Amino acid sequence: MTHPRLSLNQATIKYAPLDDALRVTADAGYSSIGLWREPVQEVGLAEAVKMVDGSGLRVSSMCRGGFFTLPEGPDRRAAIDDNRRAIDETAAVGAPTLVLVAGGLVGGSRDLIGARSLVSDAIGELSEYAREAGVTLAIEALHPMYASDRAVISTLGQALDIAEQFDPEAVGVVVDTFHVWWDPQVLEQIARAGSTGRIASYQVCDWATPIAADALLSRHYPGDGVIDFASLTDAVMATGYTGDIEVEIFNQAIWDSAWPDVARRTAEAFDAVVAPHLEPVDVSVSAR
Repeated sequence: MTHPRLSLNQATIKYAPLDDALRVTADAGYSSIGLWREPVQEVGLAEAVKMVDGSGLRVSSMCRGGFFTLPEGPDRRAAIDDNRRAIDETAAVGAPTLVLVAGGLVGGSRDLIGARSLVSDAIGELSEYAREAGVTLAIEALHPMYASDRAVISTLGQALDIAEQFDPEAVGVVVDTFHVWWDPQVLEQIARAGSTGRIASYQVCDWATPIAADALLSRHYPGDGVIDFASLTDAVMATGYTGDIEVEIFNQAIWDSAWPDVARRTAEAFDAVVAPHLEPVDVSVSAR
């Protein structure tokens, strides 16, 4: 059996279609999976819901919404509409959380502060819709190397500055070890997030150098890099977080491996460096 709080994020077995991802995850003894929208859309939402219902798995999160850094106009309206669809999909599969990736700089612009304002404004448009759907929008801070093209939100503190403008049932944050381990304020910001009930998702994977030629593909199994999972996990647990904990890995060598092997290796890595810092909890309690 895998740890009851461990969730296999679908990105870790990227090439597995939804039915295979659900089967491999369940066969490996997991209780939970984190889904991505694209495999859900490939089979259609109604069919995806049937598959999830038949799998016996919880869905810990849906990834992803966001990419809000567009000036007002048809493209921004389309992005907002797509995020509403993402909220609907998240609710339909029974996930409590929709992970948001903010988006990078506006094309042709160097205005980082203005781009962050666009993110805040978009979440303001969506927060009530999410709350009514029973979905928490989880802002994910990405490592600063992604600030120009993927996420102008680079620290947990910046994510909380936006999230705290809204109802905590509607807007929270993701604590992703790969993206925040380096931040000298990370433990303080985790405590801040916990004090207002803002931790909607805890994701774990490791950082190792050298960085891959494609920086997106530089994640590793927990324990195969330099991240101090003890201090980060202790800090998250100290807030009272009781939700699932996802392992989300973007790594070409792992993607090219057999899916059952990846699921097994993920569970072993989690047991070695994350699980020792978890207290027994009632996993039926939502992350929110």
